[in-house]
Amino acid sequence: MKKRSYDLEFKHTIVELIESGKRVSEVCSEYNLGSSMVNRWRREFAKTSSGLKSVEEISKEKQEIANLKKQLREITMERDILKKAVSIFSKSDR
Repeated sequence: MKKRSYDLEFKHTIVELIESGKRVSEVCSEYNLGSSMVNRWRREFAKTSSGLKSVEEISKEKQEIANLKKQLREITMERDILKKAVSIFSKSDR
C-alpha cells in the first residue's frame, strides 16, 4: 500500500470544509480520504494556539524568522568586532 502525503494547504482546505458544516463522511468519500486521517488533521489544527493558519500566514512567519536570523548574525558579528577592538585598544593603553 502506497503511503500518500498531503501538503498543509490541502489539509487546511479539508478541515475548513468540515468546520463549515460538511459531514466528515461526505468529505472523506469526495476526496477519497480516511476518516481517522481527517479527524487527526482536525485535532492537529485545533492544537495550534491561534487556530487555523493560512499558508500565506505561515510563509510570512517563515520569512520573518529568516529576516530575524539574518539580523541576529549581523549584530553578533558587530558585537564580536567591537569586543576585539576593545581588547586591542585596552592592550595599547598599558
